[in-house]
Amino acid sequence: MPTNPVHTTTDLLHNKFVFGRRTRILSDWFARLVPSNSRVLDVGCGDGLISSLLQAKRPDLTIQGIDVLVRSGTRIPVTSFDGTHIPFPDNAFDAVLFSDVLHHTDDPAILLREARRVAGQIVIKDHNCDGLAAHQRLRVMDWVGNARYGVALPYNYWTSQRWNEAWLKIGLRIEEMIADIGLYPPPLSWIFGAKLHFVARLSRCAPQP
Repeated sequence: MPTNPVHTTTDLLHNKFVFGRRTRILSDWFARLVPSNSRVLDVGCGDGLISSLLQAKRPDLTIQGIDVLVRSGTRIPVTSFDGTHIPFPDNAFDAVLFSDVLHHTDDPAILLREARRVAGQIVIKDHNCDGLAAHQRLRVMDWVGNARYGVALPYNYWTSQRWNEAWLKIGLRIEEMIADIGLYPPPLSWIFGAKLHFVARLSRCAPQP
């Protein structure tokens, strides 16, 4: 099959300027946010690269992954799941990790409820669809980073207000929230950084109507 020159160029640029920095920075944030001595479930872990970097920085953690497609040669133990129901009993883990996973689902609330069921803490990296042309900028990032892998791209981005409303309704409260995570270097950060990313640690609370 002929090589798509657009994909080839964007892949090279993404790998050179974004991918390595992104994995390093995200694993640094997760190392800060995941509670000590935790059993961690990485939902939608892919090949487990970020979790393997996290575990190297935090040897006190035990990390298990789940994904809808289990790749060969994963860097952490990975179990298959259906994308909706987490195949573990209540309170099986101390923390659940979502790294740019929830916006790839049709309804993030489904997995958030499942995460709350199996763990008392949830650590999330995702997007806020806030600001000028936010949806369009997020779509570009998503396509460049994921289209080549055949990842589902529903472009389901939530505003910060919608995240907050969903968390309260599900029964999750914010323990820590960081919006400026330094994911991209300038000048990319001027377009694709801004208010579009967050990392957060949530914990269980009573659901609000």
